[in-house]
Amino acid sequence: MKIFWGLTILLILSACSSTRQISQDLAAMESTFQHHSGFVLYDLEADKNIYQRNADKYFTPASNTKILTFYTAVNIIGDSIPAYYYLETNDSLVIWGSGDPSFLYGNLPQGKINNRLQEIDKPIYLSFSNFADNHFGPGWAWDDYLYSFSSEKSAFPIYGNYMTIRKQKNTPYLSLDVEYFKPNFQLGDSIRKSQVTRSYGNNEIEYEPALNTEAFKREVPFHADNETIAALLADTLKKPVSITNLSLPKDYKVAYSMATDSVYKVMMQDSDNFIAEQLLLVCSGIISDSLKVKKAIEWAQDSLLSESPDPFVWKDGSGLSRYNLMTPRSAVWLWHQLYKQLGQERLFALIAAGGSNGTLENYYRSEAPFIYGKTGTLSNNHSLSGFLKAKSGKIFIFSFMNNNYPGESRPVKKEMEQLLQKIYNNY
Repeated sequence: MKIFWGLTILLILSACSSTRQISQDLAAMESTFQHHSGFVLYDLEADKNIYQRNADKYFTPASNTKILTFYTAVNIIGDSIPAYYYLETNDSLVIWGSGDPSFLYGNLPQGKINNRLQEIDKPIYLSFSNFADNHFGPGWAWDDYLYSFSSEKSAFPIYGNYMTIRKQKNTPYLSLDVEYFKPNFQLGDSIRKSQVTRSYGNNEIEYEPALNTEAFKREVPFHADNETIAALLADTLKKPVSITNLSLPKDYKVAYSMATDSVYKVMMQDSDNFIAEQLLLVCSGIISDSLKVKKAIEWAQDSLLSESPDPFVWKDGSGLSRYNLMTPRSAVWLWHQLYKQLGQERLFALIAAGGSNGTLENYYRSEAPFIYGKTGTLSNNHSLSGFLKAKSGKIFIFSFMNNNYPGESRPVKKEMEQLLQKIYNNY
């Protein structure tokens, strides 16, 4: 009996020592970076939190918002992504976009939609009447419109709603992956390095070649207005595509593009903002007759998230919005719901793994991955949440949120990595 109690006391003291070390490390981080951190470590087998700090405080989650989008999509979309809605008659095909991000998007495998539309031998009409959203999300930085991480939302996206512009070394000439935009280019003057700019609200593009000879690659979003989308589709299909304002009928049919897991994997591992925004439009189109991110969010808040420890302040699909807020303990709760619903094997295959792929490829390296999860980064904010597989074999869910540090994220990430490595070794 004495031996039993001795071992019990030893284990308790060991646990206290470990949690005390976590507290000391977090306090040291906050002192070093003059910021705010929140951390929760949840023992999956014991079904309890074994450590928490600022667990109930709200943080800007950045791309941890995509976990909400993922959970919502899993519960709405099903096994395949709707490519578009359509009504076919004897003399025409009318199409309504579903929000599907995959059409000719280079970051996703391609399905059969292009071939299917090319085989149609009757006039094609494209209606945008079911798109009820803005091209940009609430709280997005307006001057990010020139960067592909902030591509516009649309009902029928094509090429990811951006063009890729390349310049080879020692030549002033450009090449475009979407040649439709060639007439939109005009030459500008520059005494600085070569650059490409697009006017806000249209697709007029200025190229300033300067004198430097270096190669470059730019991914520049285009303004996804109705006329541009219809023209790009016509250019791709090599046949006319006309615009109509016909409302979505009750007897519409659905064409599907690809398996949802193929899309989720790119969104969650590579933190693809465009896919995340479009998936919420897809969700909205399934639960209603229109594409509007806010509708999908409101449905999820009522139907999926009501039992969360703290309400999610949720404004967009990607986490680009600074209006989003989340507590560490609610992030842990969210991962737990996904774990119970999808199972470990499927879930871990869809999210980033430390030292292996996606946004965690260069972090948390070991012989076998011990961190699986989702990063979230905006200027002065970095979060990581997901799963930690300890050396002992135990699995923990964790959320590690850091907001308002004044410098770069790299030193913060290094400290986070050291703390999670200690947990891996000692728990």
